[in-house]
Amino acid sequence: MTDAIKATILGIIEGLTEFLPVSSTGHMLLAMPVLDINPETPPWPVFLFFIQIGAIVAVVLYFWRDLYKHIFRPRSARLQDHLLTKLFIGTLPGGVIGLLFDDAVEELLYGPTPVAITLIIGAVVMVAIELIFRRMEGVGLEGVTLKQAFLIGVAQCVAIIPGTSRSMATILGGLVVGLPATTAAEFSFLLAIPTICGAGLLKIIKHWDGLNGSMFPLLGLGFSVSFVVALLVVAGFMNYIRKRSLIPFAAYRVVLGVIVLIAVMAGWLGSAS
Repeated sequence: MTDAIKATILGIIEGLTEFLPVSSTGHMLLAMPVLDINPETPPWPVFLFFIQIGAIVAVVLYFWRDLYKHIFRPRSARLQDHLLTKLFIGTLPGGVIGLLFDDAVEELLYGPTPVAITLIIGAVVMVAIELIFRRMEGVGLEGVTLKQAFLIGVAQCVAIIPGTSRSMATILGGLVVGLPATTAAEFSFLLAIPTICGAGLLKIIKHWDGLNGSMFPLLGLGFSVSFVVALLVVAGFMNYIRKRSLIPFAAYRVVLGVIVLIAVMAGWLGSAS
């Protein structure tokens, strides 16, 4: 299998899973052994984060009207009511936790077995929060308070554990603090912009010395595929969550987690990290 085919497959996986509550990192960890990819060998360390930025560009394009309205024509002139302030407050907890614990988590919890367990545990939590806290009516983005933004940011910290899903953590966090499902999803996607761009740029800078010009076409391919797929997924998910629950995603997480555990026990995948 050529590197171009591998890049295309990973781009599709990233675009499909980054904004669904199923864990893009978990899927990547499971896909790479199947594709015979060593995540420590260039260009893959940078590639895996570079394609996340492609997915983020899709979010910016999909929500550009909302972003323009809330950033340049906000209803309130108060700094605490501005969307950028809320996103900054929401990004802080994850940024601090990521800087402090990212390397330790990567060493201890990256592997098929921890990912499978986290997928299943996350599914249980998702069903519980969906049944207890879900509401369809309520405030829009302009009604999100700084306290709610901060608490959603705290929930996002859980996503440092592979298999959790950043979108799951933030959407469920939004539901718990009282946001309707559509607002929780929209804030989750917008919060991904500074969060993932920051983390991705740090990883790119960290591994930049391992890159050379011949790798850029591969990065561009993965970026482009991730962008196109993510744009379709975001549009579909926003339509979906307006009327339907997250429980089917919980069922998918359980099925995938069980399959991974069976694969580990059968020796098809490595055991732990």
